[in-house]
Amino acid sequence: MQRFGCVAVLGSWFAVFAIPPVLASPGEPPLQPSLSSGKAHVTRIARGSPAALCRTLGTDDRLRPLPASLVPAARRLFELHSMPAAWVRRSTYFRCFERHVLICNLGANLPCGKADTSRSLPAAEEWCAGHPGSDFIPMYVTGHDTIYRWHCAGTRAAVSGTPLATDRRGFIARFWKRVDPGPGEEHDTAR
Repeated sequence: MQRFGCVAVLGSWFAVFAIPPVLASPGEPPLQPSLSSGKAHVTRIARGSPAALCRTLGTDDRLRPLPASLVPAARRLFELHSMPAAWVRRSTYFRCFERHVLICNLGANLPCGKADTSRSLPAAEEWCAGHPGSDFIPMYVTGHDTIYRWHCAGTRAAVSGTPLATDRRGFIARFWKRVDPGPGEEHDTAR
């Protein structure tokens, strides 16, 4: 079963992004991975936090909904001070990277999923066939997850400029921020 975590609407275009339901519902205990018959699955534990989950998992690329405990960190790291907590939670995800919690806010069409590093985009080629010599190819054509800036060299799609850096797991590095508790935020002391 999948839950839909985000719907983006652009004019008459819309996209639905499925976010795997990994965290427990409010009032239920958080989740922890375990191994059974050689396959990883998630089981409930009585206590925990995103930091505890990430210390257990190490690195896990699954995007998880932001729990209320991480709202203060998201507000601080992404300067979302006046955004209501519910909106912060709906637009921000966390994942585990090398036993640390990283968060990403969708912001103005910022992709939190893995980056598209392909240097060949059929949709961009189609755009250039109809718009030869265009200085840019719109992101609704290339996708917001591409690491390149695209333009048309005649009728062919081409990249230009410096690509966005990705981390070792393939996410656009500058969109993900490591959570270290700030002043007045909850410190997870269970190490």
